[in-house]
Amino acid sequence: MVAVASRIRLEDRECPLSTTVEHVGEWWTLLILHDAFDGYTRFDQFQESLGISSSMLTARLKTLVADGLLERRPYQTGPVRHEYVLTELGRSLRPVIVALAAWGNARLTPTERSMILVDAHSGEEVEPVVVDAKTGRRLDDGAAYVFTAGPAASDAMRNRYAARPTIPAHEA
Repeated sequence: MVAVASRIRLEDRECPLSTTVEHVGEWWTLLILHDAFDGYTRFDQFQESLGISSSMLTARLKTLVADGLLERRPYQTGPVRHEYVLTELGRSLRPVIVALAAWGNARLTPTERSMILVDAHSGEEVEPVVVDAKTGRRLDDGAAYVFTAGPAASDAMRNRYAARPTIPAHEA
């Protein structure tokens, strides 16, 4: 057997972005989660909404359950049927899904948007942004907010951020 070198570096394995993408970075997974946020819970609902094959949907749902993002619960006996309900961990991904949708919509004209986020009470469209919880400042400023090595960082991760390149002024 020939050994295949891993594409994943040590700092990628400890990076929260890499580990998050490992759980939710697959295309179908994000779409299933989006449907779950819209209230879908049953296999047939997901399948009809997404047009996904049974085998692919089964595999994705099993992974989401194993990762603790969905919980599989029986809703019918004889025959037993299950529904897939967001867990607290799964629900905590909602801001990520909202931010991804907002990023996609920002690249479209208002008339090209097939889905928008609105205030449930007023019906007014809202513009999602990611902000610092303490200050309320937007986090999209790459010069004001940067990643750095955390307390559990390996030497490789510490070296990565110690040697961080300077951000050109036009990108900040």
